[in-house]
Amino acid sequence: MRLPSTAHTSLPWRIHELSSDFEVEDVWAFRTPGAGPDDFPAMLAAMRTAGGLARQPRPVRFLFAVRWKLGALLGWDDPEAGVDARVASLRSRLPADLREARGEDDDDMPLKAIYELGTESARELANRTVHTVMHLGWVPGPNGDHELRMAVLVKPNGWFGRLYMAAIAPFRHVIVYPALTRQWERAWRDRDELAAQHGGRGSR
Repeated sequence: MRLPSTAHTSLPWRIHELSSDFEVEDVWAFRTPGAGPDDFPAMLAAMRTAGGLARQPRPVRFLFAVRWKLGALLGWDDPEAGVDARVASLRSRLPADLREARGEDDDDMPLKAIYELGTESARELANRTVHTVMHLGWVPGPNGDHELRMAVLVKPNGWFGRLYMAAIAPFRHVIVYPALTRQWERAWRDRDELAAQHGGRGSR
């Protein structure tokens, strides 16, 4: 479910200390029935176990394949356009108490960890179009359970970056985010079964 920007900006997240020059592009809520205040690490583990883009529906995989192909042809994703090249990583802005709180990186996930705490985490990606941050937060939901919130923060690379973000907005809202919602909400519901399949134990 899409939420207004204030659903992110009104909460005391640590990411606010690092991202004053970024814009809130999207805020999305994911239902996690039965989740408690300490279950954010369990949710992150369930999401990792559920897999990434390879397990998304075919329309989502097609959109990303087209995007990566265009990026390769036009040089949007060249290494010199990335984090620690075209732009500095937000890790360079971390206060002392967050410098050891880095989460796990995944070779299958292009966004790299900035930090990971008990109720929030942040990852980043940069290319020739934008420097973006995916912030995940754990908040009380409307039904008494806790739920996952995702905020996408962006710093477009000039006018071209702004045009690019406007062009892909319909695809994000109509195809990508709804599919991501189904995947992540299913990951929470099936977390014990998924953990067993991967040789682990249930999260609760």
